[in-house]
Amino acid sequence: MPQQAATVRPAYSERLAPSLWLIVAAVVVAPMASLVFIRMNEVAALAIGFAVALAVVAGLIALAPRITIEGSELRAGRARIDVALLGAPVALEEEEARAARGPGLDANGWHLIRGGIDGVVVVPVIDADDPTTAWTISTRTPQRLAAVIEHAQRR
Repeated sequence: MPQQAATVRPAYSERLAPSLWLIVAAVVVAPMASLVFIRMNEVAALAIGFAVALAVVAGLIALAPRITIEGSELRAGRARIDVALLGAPVALEEEEARAARGPGLDANGWHLIRGGIDGVVVVPVIDADDPTTAWTISTRTPQRLAAVIEHAQRR
């Protein structure tokens, strides 16, 4: 009888899906696509517009980056780092988060920033061999992400 590998559930997982206003803005492509084909056939034009809007929204959601902490590894999009190489995370919201995403953004840092997501966690990189000074990550739950990073660092 073959053994099944146990699936390890990440300590933290978040998909940075686009906000509602971005999805609504993406749906605007439907009438534009329909207008291109309206002279050929009205029904086909409506179907094509609907299909294009559905494809754009599905693509935005499917291609949204994911943040996960599994074991001692933090993954943000395609990047990954061991939490032992990170300093104390700082959870930022509202004005502090806007400043961290704007004028306070570290030019030597690594960034995963998404519009429409207000919270930010800034985590300094303490590895002397890494030229990246900090990770700036958009998140809808900055306090929770920072707490899970700290918990993973203690283990």
